[in-house]
Amino acid sequence: MNNNDPNFSRMNRKRRSSKSNQLLNVLIGLVVLMIIVVGVFIIIDPKKSKDSELAAEQSSSDPSDSMQGEAQDEDDDADRSENEETDSESTNNQNADSSSSDGESEGTGADSADPSDDEEESPGTVTIVPNEDEVIEESIINTAWKPVGTEQTGVHESKYDGESVDWVEKQKAIAYATGFTENELIYWKIKNGGSPQKSIGIVSTKDKSKKFRVFLEWVDEQGWQPVKMDKLTTLDFEY
Repeated sequence: MNNNDPNFSRMNRKRRSSKSNQLLNVLIGLVVLMIIVVGVFIIIDPKKSKDSELAAEQSSSDPSDSMQGEAQDEDDDADRSENEETDSESTNNQNADSSSSDGESEGTGADSADPSDDEEESPGTVTIVPNEDEVIEESIINTAWKPVGTEQTGVHESKYDGESVDWVEKQKAIAYATGFTENELIYWKIKNGGSPQKSIGIVSTKDKSKKFRVFLEWVDEQGWQPVKMDKLTTLDFEY
């Protein structure tokens, strides 16, 4: 067939047009496929990126959490250590206080065992002797009685003048034995007791409910000392 044949030329054009259409369709298909692929990537990538970001955040947060946990554990350990130290100090203080109180108690016991204290606080021995004399209710001897002291010096001279220092000291010794003050007593008589260094005093309370006869002896440089006392039933007798 001749190439100049119009039919041939038409056929060639159709063929070319068909090939162009096929090529165009292929290109369009490729473009559409690319668009689809790109769209899928666009859709998928944000999820991946978000997942990646979440994973990164979790991974970054986990160390901090663990660090915070470790820090908290360290704080707890420190608190426990401080509490143990405090408890230990408290126990030591209690032990120290206990030891101190024990020491004080021992010291108190030692002090109370001091013979001088015993001598000072000792009540002495009190002897009560019943008496058949109608005038005497009972007689008392108390070893705790001491000399009352004196302002007198030199050779002692017993006096019964009612005003001398020796007389005043006799009154003081008599009151001391009875347990009453001098102002609470009536001094009925103070007389010689049988020697220059002995005296006897008869006294009563001001209401006369209690009546006494006190025997005194002089102790050089220490004064008059009661040695015996009679509780009297009456003042109606010769004295």
